[in-house]
Amino acid sequence: MTQIISSLAEVSHQYKALFVDLWGCVHNGITAYPEAVAALQSYRANGGIVVLVTNSPKPRAGVAAQLGEFGVPADAYDTIATSGDSARAAMLSGAVGEKVYFMGEWERDAGFFEPMKVIENPVEITRVPLKDAEGIVCCGPFDTMADPDVNRADFLYAKQMGMKLLCANPDIVVDRGEVREWCAGALAKLYTEMGGESLYFGKPHPPIYDLARRRLAELGQEIADSEIMAIGDGPHTDIAGAMGEGLDSLFITGGLAAKETKTDHQPDADALSAYLEKEKSAPTYSIGKLR
Repeated sequence: MTQIISSLAEVSHQYKALFVDLWGCVHNGITAYPEAVAALQSYRANGGIVVLVTNSPKPRAGVAAQLGEFGVPADAYDTIATSGDSARAAMLSGAVGEKVYFMGEWERDAGFFEPMKVIENPVEITRVPLKDAEGIVCCGPFDTMADPDVNRADFLYAKQMGMKLLCANPDIVVDRGEVREWCAGALAKLYTEMGGESLYFGKPHPPIYDLARRRLAELGQEIADSEIMAIGDGPHTDIAGAMGEGLDSLFITGGLAAKETKTDHQPDADALSAYLEKEKSAPTYSIGKLR
């Protein structure tokens, strides 16, 4: 049974590092949550290390720039691990071939195709029409408001041609302010359901946690899993990933599951219990908002 807490400080002293989700926890896709920022700043001031672990398809530098635009100051975190960096490394290693069909918004996602110094002998990636592609690189829908089913015809062709789909963001949906949008994970889910092969690198899958641990190592830190807590609002990404990695977790109920958990300031205990049982999720702790 999850323990409902009122503030991060109640339990954070037990952990040397936090793996913190962004969207729905630290910002809403438009602006930062002041209480969340203050909680992370306080944790760091007391010696804790904050690794932002996000399913954003952006490279680390792109996420840092975006955080500045949203009003998240640099002293609220130590480093960043992105699904984009993990997936990009796989792409440059040839996971879906050299000629790829790109899905996403080019102005937003162009950084995904930038070179990475850590990849030796990277393949030369060329964006091509679907009919000429060896595989698909999916950073998101062309239209975030359109039902993923609009891609069914293209996916049927891709499956028949044996293409793999590289998913740069396993999230199914996010809330940008008050508007719910589809993410790359919804397209990858559809492709898999149609019999295609989707490759995942963000939460809840192991590659992004391996990257997060490498980010800790870059800071000169060797921290046991028992001293790391994961924080997030996605039961099937943040919490499922933490459970798979053997990490304690803090579920932010006022994000994607605010309605189901009847979260105002805090979740309704009965509604939360019923929701977690339904979703087969077992966070160590729960709280309405990160604060």
